[in-house]
This record gives sequence, C-alpha cells and structure tokens, in this order.
Amino acid sequence: MEPLNRPQAIIEFCLAPLNLDAGADGVAETRRRLEHVIKTFQAKAANPVSVDFSAMPSQVINEAAHGYE
Repeated sequence: MEPLNRPQAIIEFCLAPLNLDAGADGVAETRRRLEHVIKTFQAKAANPVSVDFSAMPSQVINEAAHGYE
C-alpha cells in the first residue's frame, strides 16, 4: 500500500470498515470535520504528512477486559 497524503483518501480508508450510509447527515458532518482536522494538521506540520497504513501495527481491543461484553 502506498502512503496516503490526501485528506479524503485517509478518511475513506479509515471509515470504509464501518459501511456508513454516505447520505446520512451525521456521516457528511463527520467527514467534513475529519477533513478540516487533517488539513489543519498538514498545514501546521513542518514536513509534508502522509500516512502509511501498511506500516502501522494492528490494534487489538479486548472489550471483555473493559467490561463491554
């Protein structure tokens, strides 16, 4: 996988597993806010920012350990 640097590409990759209804108001607002955050971060960063999801370690969430069974 190539590193992603476009805000929309990063957002799409992150939200894809949720299978959200693209027409829902909440989804549109979420995407708008995430895009704003990513663009703001990229503008403030000293170097260009891209995300290589293939290099990220997997996160395992043990819900039972937190009492959310």
